[in-house]
Order: sequence, then structure tokens, then C-alpha cells
Amino acid sequence: MTTFLGSPTFHAGTGNIQGTESFPDAARKSLADTQLRANLGAATTTIRNKRMAAVAEVDDWEELRRAGSALKADVMARLPELLVQFEENVTARGGTVHWARDSEEANRIITDLVRATGSDEVVKVKSMATQETGLNEYLEENGIAAIETDLAELIVQLGHDKPSHILVPAIHRNRAEIREIFLKSMPGIDKDITDDPRALAMAARAHLRRKFLSARVAISGANFGVAETGTLAVVESEGNGRMCLTLPDTLITLMGIEKLVPAFTDLEVFMQLLPRSSTAERMNPYTSMWTGVHPGDGPQNFHVVLLDNGRTNVLADDVGRSALHCIRCSACLNVCPVYERAGGHAYGSVYPGPIGAILSPQLTGTTGHDDPNASLPYASTLCGACFDACPVRIDIPSILVHLRAEQVDSERHGVPGGQDLAMKAAGFVMGSEKRFAAAEKVSKIGRLLGGRKERITSLPYPGSKWTASRDLPSPPKETFRQWWVRTHEDAE
Repeated sequence: MTTFLGSPTFHAGTGNIQGTESFPDAARKSLADTQLRANLGAATTTIRNKRMAAVAEVDDWEELRRAGSALKADVMARLPELLVQFEENVTARGGTVHWARDSEEANRIITDLVRATGSDEVVKVKSMATQETGLNEYLEENGIAAIETDLAELIVQLGHDKPSHILVPAIHRNRAEIREIFLKSMPGIDKDITDDPRALAMAARAHLRRKFLSARVAISGANFGVAETGTLAVVESEGNGRMCLTLPDTLITLMGIEKLVPAFTDLEVFMQLLPRSSTAERMNPYTSMWTGVHPGDGPQNFHVVLLDNGRTNVLADDVGRSALHCIRCSACLNVCPVYERAGGHAYGSVYPGPIGAILSPQLTGTTGHDDPNASLPYASTLCGACFDACPVRIDIPSILVHLRAEQVDSERHGVPGGQDLAMKAAGFVMGSEKRFAAAEKVSKIGRLLGGRKERITSLPYPGSKWTASRDLPSPPKETFRQWWVRTHEDAE
């Protein structure tokens, strides 16, 4: 017997978690961009190698991973009571908690809170949750300017672009491209600026410092919320988060309901797992924690908006719910051969890569074969590298297979489809020794299609469904049966 943990009725997640075209169609365009592939390849290789070195320093890394996984599983099992406990502790310490069912409600709540301050500009800490809800665009439509203060997020914002990576949103840009973006969109920049990384960073620093000192409202996400104390935590590497979380009079935090940990001491585990998995650092440079309101110190008005947006849908799936364990480190993206070649935009969601391939379709639900998110569970080789890299041991390959099975089952309507017919045909051929031997002989025709390169790059329909995305090796000159007869003839 299993316990149902989700909402009794399905509420689809909304916002920037679903694209307009399927992953294969979007990826095909990305693969044609050689500069994009070069940028991604160089960046992910560097991050991947640094992370491996950082993890190798920790003797009990696997024990830490298991501890993180166990803590997250406990949170999922007790999420309703932990959320109530968190709300009580935030309120007791002078904060205000708001509940948002979806992205529209979250954006509306935050916009009303900003308007109540009389401000028409906010500074923002890097936040996947606000990217998910499309908060920046919503604020702009309502006459409020949102200034991204994370360098990579600022690059994306000034370039009128979309993030393509969880940790490094501008990973698809090189420094020459960033220089052009700054020259075109950053006010007051030196027109003779070079593409030296330090020069670009200092230009962004000068631009943002003016915003920090004038802003009255800040908006943040949260890496963790502590149910026991009502504490929130943000980890970042540039110091921009510290500025946003201390200088403005009003602080508004948007947090997914899954980001809780039960006790303050549980942060010890995650503060070891997250830095090494994400930025390959032994210790995070800037870890900011705040608990309620303290007179004369930091923001005097503090609000937390707890975001569902389809998360209870995920919680209801006893296999898929471990996708909510994710701590947004991006380690799975950096080891994924599919992400490295296709890039983040091909996923159509602010959550790209392996974790996005299982999280996005669960948040939104899928409505059939033509739903763009229905193709995401197939955006994987199932190599398992993502599971090996995940600091909280999310079994992404198993969830991918689970979601694929659900998608196939949802499309069964009594009449066998193409995949069903293909599998039945394969079963018929393989069910007989004679039929299988005959099929082996017929397969030799494929050597003619492979040519000198011995790779089949094009087949007629339905084989074109395969060769449109990948090649087939030519069949071997000699089958195993033929080799066996030739090499064991004397023995017989």
C-alpha cells in the first residue's frame, strides 16, 4: 500500500517551463550552430573537470550524497506539516507568508507587494523560481523595472536572451559576444572596453553598484528554507546577493515549496554538497541567511511567497517525486552528452538538461504526442552519468524510463501504433531461429547503403525517423552465426 502525497486534483504548472516546439525540432536548430556548440563544449568540459577534482578531495562523498537523498526524501514525506511549521516560524519572527498556486498568482502577489512600497524598480538575486514564473516580464508589463544583479543573468537580460543553464545562464555566450551586448545595452559603458573578463566584470560592477545603492525593494529566490526556524538561505559567488539581501527596505523571496529542510543542522550536509557539485568550490564564497525582521538591521519588511506551480503534481508520483529533491547544482547538465551538444534553449524550459527532462513535463503535465514537453523524457541516451553526478542521488535515468512508459501508455487507444507494430514484428522475427537467421542474411543489404564509410545516414520511412537524428553502423561482413560455423566447423 502506498500513501498519496499530492493534490487530489491536477493543477498544471504554468510559466517558462514549456516551449513551443518539440525537443528534436529545437535541438536540430541548435546543432547547426557551430559557435554555440563550441561555447558549450568548452564551458561544460572545464566545469566538469573542476568538479571531479573537488569531489575527489572528500573521503565521505558517497555518504554525504546518501545523507542528502535521505533528508530530501524525508521532506517529501512530511511536506505539508513542514510547510505549516515554516510559515509559523516566519510569521513569529516578523515576516509575512503568501501562498501561490501557480505562476500567475505568484507574479500578481509580488507585483502588488512592490506597488505597495511606491517603487518602480527592484534589484534581483539570481532566482530560478522567478525565471520559472516569468516575473521580470510581468513586472515590466506593470511598469516596474527588474534589474538582474548576477553577472550571467545580467548578460542574458541585456542581450534580450533566455538563460540556457541553471548555474551559468549565459554559458552559450563567449566573451566577445558579451562585450558586444554590453556596448549595445549597458548605459555609460566605455566604448573602448575590451573583451578581457576582468574589464567586463568591472563594467558590470560599476553599473550595478548604482542600482544597489538606490533600490528600495529586492527580490530573491532561496536555495533552502528551514522549517525549524523560518530561516532562508541563498548561496552565490559574486556578493550581489549579499547586497540585495541587506540594503533594501523590503525583501520579497519567491521559493518553491520543495526547497525546505527540516532543521537548521541539516544545512551542514547541503552546504558541503552544493558548492562542490555546482561551482567546484570547497566552500561557497557568499552564504546569506536571514530569519524574519530585525530592527535596524537589514530589510524591515520581509515577505515569502511559497510557490506550488505543479509541484504537488510531481509529489503525487511515487517514482517521479524524487525530481523535487533537486538542489539546482547543474552537475547533471555538465556531464550530459545531449545537453552539451543541444544546449539549454532546446528544452524550451528554464530547467534544461537531464533534470529539466524529468521535472518540466511533470510540472506541466502532458496532453499527448504533440505536447512539446512530451518529447523531453526522450532527450537522453540513458547513459547514467547524471545519476553518478547528482549530489542527492536522483535516479534520473529510471524516472526518464518511467515517464516514457507513461507517455506511451497514454497514447494507446485500442489500435496498435507504429511502435507497437515494430515491436511485434521484432518479436516475431526473434521468436524463431530460422526467421532470425534469414533476417541476418537480409540485413547484409545494409552494407550497400553504408558505403565506404560503413555508416548508414539515410533510410526511407519509417527508418528515416531514426536516421534523421543519428547514423547507423553498417552490418558486419560476417554474422556471429557465420563466424561460429567457420571457426568451429572442425570441432563439430
